[in-house]
This record gives sequence, structure tokens and C-alpha cells, in this order.
Amino acid sequence: MPRLAPAFFLTAALLLGSAGAMAQTKEIPAHGGTLNAIVHPEPPILSPLLNTATPIVLVATKINDGLVDYALDGSLKPQLAESWDFSRDGLTLTFKLRKGVTWHDGKPFTSADVKFSIEEGLLKYSSTGKRIFKTLSKVETPDEHTVVLTLSQPTPVIYRNLNASALWLLPKHLYEGTDVRSNPWNAKPIGTGPFVFKDYVRGSHIALDRNPNYWDSGKPYLDRIVFKVIPDAAGRAAAFETGAVQFGQQHPITFADAARLKAGGKFAVDTRGYEFSPTWFWLEPNHKNPYLQHLKVRQAIAHAIDRNLLLKTVWGGYGKPSVSPIPSSLKPFHISEGLQQYPFDAKKAEQLLDEAGFPRKADGWRFKLTHDFIPYGDDYRRTGEFVRQALRRVGIDVTLGSQDLTTWLKSVFTDYNFDLISSWGGAGADPQMGIETRFWSKGRQPGTAWTVVSEYKNDELDAAFEDAQTQVDPEKRLEDYRLVQRIVQRDLPLIPLFEVDWFSVYDKRLRGLTDTPNQRADNFAGVYFASE
Repeated sequence: MPRLAPAFFLTAALLLGSAGAMAQTKEIPAHGGTLNAIVHPEPPILSPLLNTATPIVLVATKINDGLVDYALDGSLKPQLAESWDFSRDGLTLTFKLRKGVTWHDGKPFTSADVKFSIEEGLLKYSSTGKRIFKTLSKVETPDEHTVVLTLSQPTPVIYRNLNASALWLLPKHLYEGTDVRSNPWNAKPIGTGPFVFKDYVRGSHIALDRNPNYWDSGKPYLDRIVFKVIPDAAGRAAAFETGAVQFGQQHPITFADAARLKAGGKFAVDTRGYEFSPTWFWLEPNHKNPYLQHLKVRQAIAHAIDRNLLLKTVWGGYGKPSVSPIPSSLKPFHISEGLQQYPFDAKKAEQLLDEAGFPRKADGWRFKLTHDFIPYGDDYRRTGEFVRQALRRVGIDVTLGSQDLTTWLKSVFTDYNFDLISSWGGAGADPQMGIETRFWSKGRQPGTAWTVVSEYKNDELDAAFEDAQTQVDPEKRLEDYRLVQRIVQRDLPLIPLFEVDWFSVYDKRLRGLTDTPNQRADNFAGVYFASE
């Protein structure tokens, strides 16, 4: 059996709890059929190396496998690596690759591809990879089917970042000698996964066909997956009702439509498959803004928003107010005791704004801001409008921005041209994966999505993150993240709003969608339609 190093502590099993008991009853899978699925918003590229936005990961991970995958209990499952051995000191990770695996163009997959992907891809262009693999000192390939990673220090979180979405593997023969970021194969990937890229018609669909040479004999079960681009929620609901689509994830339709479809009996509305995705929603102020750089203004904004009402009226009750930047499901890292909190209190908000030196003027306004919500659909627009109205009630004249995803990403992560944004992110199975990237000032990478953008810097906070990166004492690592939570709740570099409970909507004939703790990154090789 593959062996894990002692440094692999605080595993996802702590996060998942009894999730393994929720796997669906096994039956003989049926072959054939086309799965029509929703992808929204439309992905600009299909490379998780360059952008880990959910729509990109959802599509790309059906095309390309990773070294490993993760089971419901958080343990590692073989994929392109059929076995592994991790040294007891946590410094050497050895992977034995499957023999006979080919890329979709027929070229053999070897250890040279893995080495190239890490050295020329992950360590140069992946915002997460640069942080998490910073202790990687060398990559060796003793033969075509062996990869050895040597670390300068034990780095426990690496074990959570070996799947396709975290360690995106590139075909060396198509990328070597090119600009990885502008390589045309980023838009039409050649992978090793169960489905082969067929075509991408912008504004319409992305089609993937069954890989007849897939290494896992007998899989995939589906003949085809078609990801349909349907921009509006009403259109997506209609597509479910007419049978044009059978699957959508992360709130693909409105909460009212979800309840109606569930009541009809044909579709499931299911929160399983997100155990690896504890998610939180926040407001992020630009600290260069002359108003938002004041702590009392950020505190006032936090007090001005009724989180419970926001969840009830916009998010259908699927979530709960945040009391910390680390979601409560991310046990045992999350704490709530001893953290500064900001309950809804409009009068307190007004008082803080006055104290900050921004009283109401003759026209009733204190100052102007633009709020740019992440353009992922109606729920996000309505959240933006809710925030706008809440802040206007305390005298902040807020204009709601309206951008497409590509423009929003550039404005936020390249140009840093924003006042206030609302967005969300997954925390991952460890705070180093999805929390550190929001606050660690040294993780800022202009032009790279989902890295820190607020211009906030705190040396004590940075030191806590840096210690946790290589800390092998579980209790000391926990204390690092307790300190992180105390500082963030005190300084509000961004303003946590609520934790999100995602749901998927799917035809009840579908099987295999919830046999994973990370549905968006599952390769769907085991998904099938049950026989009528």
C-alpha cells in the first residue's frame, strides 16, 4: 500500500467527517449517452495552471488527469501515479507512473512531462503552486515512469495539491520552447483524461468525446459531455425543464427554481460533492482608496450589512454568516471565541463613519464608491445590489459596477482598478490553500487571478502564514492560524460576509456525481445514466 509521511497530519478526513457514508449505492454502470451540463460563466481559457476559476476547472479536469485524486475520506487515490512512497521525514515524495498511458494525440505520457509541468508550469505560472511548492528543491526522473520530488523542508499541504486542478500536467512535446501562457493548447487541451476535447464554440458550448484509449479500462461510461453556455438563470432553468441539460453545479439556477424542480421529482438538489470546498463570500476594499484605507470605514461597512437578511433574501438560506475568515467547516483550524465581531448595527456604522471624519454632507452623502461584484450570475448581482442599498442607507453613495468576467479579472488582478469588490473563494482542505492567498502580502502576483489585491500588509500576519507553511508541530500550526483569524477580524483587510452551502442540480438518473469530495474537479470517468 502507498505510504504517507508522518507530516501528513490534519487530513481532510477531519474536514469531511462522515462523508464516506454518503456514497451512493453501487450498481452495474451503464455505458453510453450524452451528459448535457451547464458551465457558467463562460471560461476564457481551459487551463487551471493559469486560472483556477470554477468554470475552467469544471471543464478542464474532464480532459486531463492528475497524479492522484482524493477519496471521500480524504485519502489519496491513484490516477496517473499508480503508487507512491513518502519518506518518514517528509522530504522525499516518490511517484510510480502508470505504463502505457498516452496523451490524446497518441504521444506517450512519461516522467519528463511531470518534470516539465512542475518546473516550467507550476513553479512559474501557478499562483497557488508557487506558494505551496516553494520548498521544492529538485525534481528527478530516474526513469520514464518514476518521479522523485525533494523538499528542503516538510510541507504538509503539498499532499492536498497533487490532483489535476492543483498540479496541472502539460504535454511537454506541445509546450516546450513556447510561451506557456499564450500557447494555443490552453484553449483546446490535449490531456490524458477520460474525455477528449472536441470543439469550443464561443457563446454556445464546449464538447468533449469519450477517450477510447483511456487507461482505466471500461471507462468512461458516458459517450460525450457537452457543456452549454447559458448566461441567464431563467434560460438555465428552462433548459432543465425541457431536458436540454441534466447537470449544473454551484447554484446553477435560482433558489425558487431549484425548489420547484426538486418538488417535481425528476431532479435532485444536492449539497454533496462539496466537502473539499468550504466556501466563503467577502467584500474586499482597495486600501489605496482614500476612504477605505481607514479602519473605522471598513468597520462601518461591516456593521452596515445585515448578513442574515442577505442570506435569507438573496441566497435562499444556503449558508450562514461568517464569524472568521476561516470557514467553520474547516475543522480544527476555525475559531470564533475571542474574535472581534461586527453584528448588524446601522447606528454604529453611522457613528464610526462620523468618527472617521466623513460626516454626511448637505446632499446626505458622505463619499462615493463603486462596488464591482464578481460577474458570475444573478445571485452575485443581487448580492451587489443588497450591499449597495445597505451602504447607501448609512450615507455612502455606492454605484454598482457591471463588467464581464474577463474585464473584471483584469481590473481586479492586473490593474488593481477598483474601490470595493464582492467575491468568493474556496478555503480548500487546508488554510494554506485558499486562505493564505487572500492575505499574505508576499503572495501578490500582478496579472494572476485569485491572489491578494487589497494592498494591505501586516508583518505579524505574514510571519504567521510563513511559519505555518513548513510547521510540522500540529498545535503550533493551529496557533499560527488562530493568530491569522484574530488579526484579520481586527484589521478587516477584507470583510467576511457569509459561508456558502453550494448545491448541484441534476437528473436523478445520473450516478457517480457525489462519490467525490470535490465535484468540480472530478474527471467524471465514473459518471453514468442509470438504466431506465
